[in-house]
Formats: sequence, C-alpha cells, structure tokens
Amino acid sequence: MKVYVLSRPSLDKGELKRFLDDQGVSWESTSTVDGDVLCEVAGRVCYMSFANPRPGGNRAYLEHIKECGHGSVLEHAVWTFLVTGVSRSLTHELVRHRAGFSYSQLSQRYVFEKDGEFVEPDIIAGDEELHSVWLACVEKAHGGYVRLANLLEEKLANKDVSAKWLWRYHTVTDLRKVALQAARSVLPNCTETKIVFSANARALRHFIELRGSRDADWEMRKLANELLNIMQREAPNIFSDYIRVMLPDGTFEVDTEHKKV
Repeated sequence: MKVYVLSRPSLDKGELKRFLDDQGVSWESTSTVDGDVLCEVAGRVCYMSFANPRPGGNRAYLEHIKECGHGSVLEHAVWTFLVTGVSRSLTHELVRHRAGFSYSQLSQRYVFEKDGEFVEPDIIAGDEELHSVWLACVEKAHGGYVRLANLLEEKLANKDVSAKWLWRYHTVTDLRKVALQAARSVLPNCTETKIVFSANARALRHFIELRGSRDADWEMRKLANELLNIMQREAPNIFSDYIRVMLPDGTFEVDTEHKKV
C-alpha cells in the first residue's frame, strides 16, 4: 500500500490580510500550516474573535474546537490522495464514506488486468499452507479472466455476435469494453486497484476513527493508520488528539477522546 498526497489546502495570506484590514483588526496565527490556519480562520469568523484571541495559539484554539464539537469549521481544509496497492475489497468499503469525500477509481471495463496484481491478507500470507491455497485460487481466477477476455474479443469480432451485444456503429474500444466488463466477473475481491480520493479534515477524522478501530477490516485499519501518519504531518493541530494502541496482531488501533467532531 502506498499513499501519495496530490494536493493540500493553500491559504491566500494576502486575501486574509485584506479581510483583516477591512475589519480594522490585526491578527496572525501561531501556526504556519495552511490547513490548520484555514480552519482557525473559519472558526474565528463565526464569532469575529480575531481582536481578542484566547491564549495558546492555533493548537489551543483547534483543541477547543474539538472539545466543543464545532467540527463544521474543519470541512474547509481539503486534501487529495492517490492510493495504490490496495484491494477492490478495500475500495468497496472506502466508497461508502460519502459526506466530504470524492472518488475516481481505476476502471476494469477499460483496463485489461492481464498483468493484474493481488493483495494478500496478512493472516494468510504469514502461513505457508494458507498462502499456498490462496495463491492457487488467485492464479486460477486470473487465468480464467484472461482466457475469457480473449475469447470474448474473438467472438465479438464476429458480426453476428457483435450485432446482439454492441451498437451498430461501435468502435474497437466499445468491443474491448464489452469483453472486459464480462470477463471481470470472475476476478476476486483481492484484485489490486488504484483510487484517487479527496476529503476534508472532518471527513478524514471520521474515517480514521471508524476504520482505525480494532473491529475494522485489517486492510482498512492499515489505511487509516497510514492516513493518520500523513495528516499528523499535514495538519498536526487538527489531528493532535489521536493515540494508538497496539493490537495482538501487531497492528494499531486509533483512538481519541474527541469522537464525532
């Protein structure tokens, strides 16, 4: 599993200064991290608390936001991630997170998985017998997929067959798509995929809390921990409250006293 940060919040400090000048106040955040500052600004606008900020700076301010559950101000900071080396089983669960998330995923209708890879669960990979059974199943499924895809293309090249399954004025791409979308039916959930998703800080907190739980799927918990590692660098004051607890399998559960902010 690899996670790439494609984009992050960018605060226009000139526009912020122009706003403060228009309001006749002077204020500067103690943080230099745009995501943390952006959420602080959003919160301070709600009460126009720039002139008389409470002690402790950005970290204390965002800690208070989490304590009182004013999570809506965290929705203004948005990041975009590219994730590779994960299974379609994971992405089936990931895309159930709708509020605050947007997705674009590798298509199995247009991309031929001839050289496709597969994600093996750790509990299986660590046992020689289990791994042997898993590998045999995956290889058989993948072999059947490749054979089906090639046979379907051959059969669809016949005009009598294509007339039934394709529009009259179809392209080679259309033919390939029909073949691949049928063949993919035999691919297992562990087929590797790539997905781009954007999410705001509040949505990410919810994901990390829910999927970082010991009751979550092992692969989802792994992603939640990786995202937490990233977000504690990207927005340390928004994500400062999380702790990790080691589980018997060597992975970590994520917890916080500020749940459902």
